[in-house]
Amino acid sequence: MNAHLDALEPTLVWRHFRTLCNTPRPSGREAALVATLETWAEALGLAHDRDDFGNLRIKKPASPGCESAPGVILQGHLDMVAQANADTPHDFDNDPIRTYVDSGWLHADGTTLGADNGLGVAAILAVLEDDTLTHGPLEALFTLEEETSMGGALNLAENWLDGSLLLNLDSEERGEAYIGCAGGADVMVDARLPGKALAERETVIELALTGLKGGHSGIDIHKPLGNANRLLVRALRALDMLDARLIDYKGGTLRNAIPREAFATLALPIDELDTAFDKIARLEEVLKAELGSGDPNVSLKARRVEAVVEAEPLTHDASTMLISALYAAPCGVERMSADVEGVVETSNNLGVLSLEQGRLHLCALVRSLHDSAAEALADRFSALFGLMGARVKVENGYPGWAPNPQSALLAIFKARHQAVLGSEPAVKVIHAGLECGILGTKYPDLDMISFGPLIRGAHSPDERVELASVTEFWTMLRALIEALAEKR
Repeated sequence: MNAHLDALEPTLVWRHFRTLCNTPRPSGREAALVATLETWAEALGLAHDRDDFGNLRIKKPASPGCESAPGVILQGHLDMVAQANADTPHDFDNDPIRTYVDSGWLHADGTTLGADNGLGVAAILAVLEDDTLTHGPLEALFTLEEETSMGGALNLAENWLDGSLLLNLDSEERGEAYIGCAGGADVMVDARLPGKALAERETVIELALTGLKGGHSGIDIHKPLGNANRLLVRALRALDMLDARLIDYKGGTLRNAIPREAFATLALPIDELDTAFDKIARLEEVLKAELGSGDPNVSLKARRVEAVVEAEPLTHDASTMLISALYAAPCGVERMSADVEGVVETSNNLGVLSLEQGRLHLCALVRSLHDSAAEALADRFSALFGLMGARVKVENGYPGWAPNPQSALLAIFKARHQAVLGSEPAVKVIHAGLECGILGTKYPDLDMISFGPLIRGAHSPDERVELASVTEFWTMLRALIEALAEKR
């Protein structure tokens, strides 16, 4: 599968990326890939080990004469976001990712591509295999479960790594170096809500909010994209005025992906049916106008359900209370940074929302450059949903990465970027959860930067990577490693 990748340049990188595409690796299920990489390392005679969590390290000795150069840690995460279009049957536990090239970009066929962070991992493997590269002592650190919980980084063994410099290869813009990132936490809301049987004069309708682009809930949160949960709750709010009662709901699949689709079933008085359909039709036109070219394919449809619905609708009071709370919940950009121009400081994504048999579950992801602001935003959820008696937990918290503009590693990167690529890189702070923040708390003396190829649409089936940027990324990575080998 994906034999066409072997014809792309740089061949070493794309050959390893083909292995990643052909080896299923959704978050939490990276064992097959780890075993494959261990077998590969043994064939090359490279030492490897794992920590107690299962993070994998592969070591490569320094080139002759470079033994005293500073140790370099090349770091990336093995897992990928598993998202597929509704009309694309794909088993992420067993099926390979099917890829194709179009107009200079590599895409996947109806699913996420896994360029995040597969291209970074492939580049690390290529470095380990490249016998023409002059380098100091190298460690490749491959972490697990980054996309779901940052579990690999959070549970990384202390006093395990030897290097003093760390290159995180999990960024998605060409010509940029990242020196800081947002921290974040998952906010989990659960509640059991009372129901009441369908009344004789009530009927059932289904709402479907589809057609959105989706995207990364950090990097893309400031873009003019629709959030399917936010928009469908807006429709439910409009129908609540017609004495509608919510029966079930399903929206979003991952807390770190902006939801593309959401679906709801609700009961309402039969004599309000025409009014409800009219409201939904008019709201669809309003949403199309509001989202404009940012999300031009938004679709909001309603249809009457003729089959018997077994689930009991919520009571009117419970339905109104839930819809009101969801309507008021923070979503999107909360505040822009006062210190870094053009960077989001604090945000929230209403990622996964469900109601089934009266059981509510919501998973939101709050992010901020300031840990205190992320904590405050999470506490707003506790205050809001606490009013309806819901249980609110904040978990999987991870720290931000404080920028260090005076980094010696950054200075070397900038100088080599200018010499090799002819331009000085932009130095940025990213509104996403790079593992550097966590790694820095466990290894506070590490000097770190993050860079990578140009990736668009991460965490969605629109994910794609620009081929030319991979060549540029590989050229820069090799040049930087050789420059660091000279620091002996």
